[in-house]
Amino acid sequence: MSGPRHDRLRRHPTTGPYNSLFPWPDAKHPLRVMVNYAVILVCRISPSLPLKNWLLRRLGVTVGDGVAWGLESTPDVFWPELITVEDHAIVGYDATLLCHEFLQDEYRTGEVVVGERAMIGAGAIVLPGVEIGPGAQVAANSLVTEDVPADTTVAGVPAEPLSDEDADAADEAS
Repeated sequence: MSGPRHDRLRRHPTTGPYNSLFPWPDAKHPLRVMVNYAVILVCRISPSLPLKNWLLRRLGVTVGDGVAWGLESTPDVFWPELITVEDHAIVGYDATLLCHEFLQDEYRTGEVVVGERAMIGAGAIVLPGVEIGPGAQVAANSLVTEDVPADTTVAGVPAEPLSDEDADAADEAS
């Protein structure tokens, strides 16, 4: 592994005959995860942006002013406190912000930061440790595995920067 995202991840080795998902209750109290899940479920279906922002702040998500969460968007259920969404950012319909990844012999956690006025498109997935720069755009259904610089548009699986011509064509199409 290399790159800034992986450098920011905290590794938690697990022991035993099973993969790292089995001992998750040692990492987070099951009741806390159940409460997080219930609150996030309400947020996913609520059309009220102020309500979503208020509820997510109660879970520990850092939510700036004027943040918009699309319907069905999902912040991390296990570690929502590792998410920061700065002022006037948009997290699109059914987008997912993950702050953990369970692997065979370890699980990893990392902060996700969505910069001011950044936009995460519908169905996009942002992996732990990723920073989306201010004014950056993530296209719909993209998988963000690396940081996105400010004012850059990325698309694809994995998400990669679009050329200026690609970005202009995407803007004209929308």
